[in-house]
This record gives sequence, C-alpha cells and structure tokens, in this order.
Amino acid sequence: MSDWVLYYLLGVNILTFLVYGIDKSKAKRKAWRISECTLLMLAVIGGSVGALFAMRLFHHKTLHKKFRYGVPLIMALQIVVALMLI
Repeated sequence: MSDWVLYYLLGVNILTFLVYGIDKSKAKRKAWRISECTLLMLAVIGGSVGALFAMRLFHHKTLHKKFRYGVPLIMALQIVVALMLI
C-alpha cells in the first residue's frame, strides 16, 4: 500500500474520531448537532476505525441500530475490499 493511502486513512480516522467526539460534546450541551448522515459518511470514506473507536470510548450512537451495526459492517466491507486489492 502506498504512503499516501496510509496517510489518508490515518487522517480520515483521526478526523472521524474528533467529529464523533465533538458531536457527543454537543449532545451533552444540547447544542447544534452534526448530522447522522455526515457521521456515517465519514465512516464510509475510510474513517470506520475512528468511528468505532469513538463510539466505544464516548459511548456515542451505540443505541442507534444504523451505527451499532452499520459502522462495523462498513469496516468489514472495507477490510474485504482492501484484502481483494492486495
């Protein structure tokens, strides 16, 4: 895997983790929230590891079925695609 792919994945996962954390903080303060579509799209574009880690650490979106099952499914599909490309 080329260096730029690794840098991209690292960056998108850090960004996703931070965005999930920000959304959790906003939820606690009853402030304007980040849309669920945005949160899921961050996982789809490669941030599934960051999303899953943030969900577990912040206990955020863990009761929503589309996150509870969707994010691990997205990650599994990404692993399958990565293995097929290698």
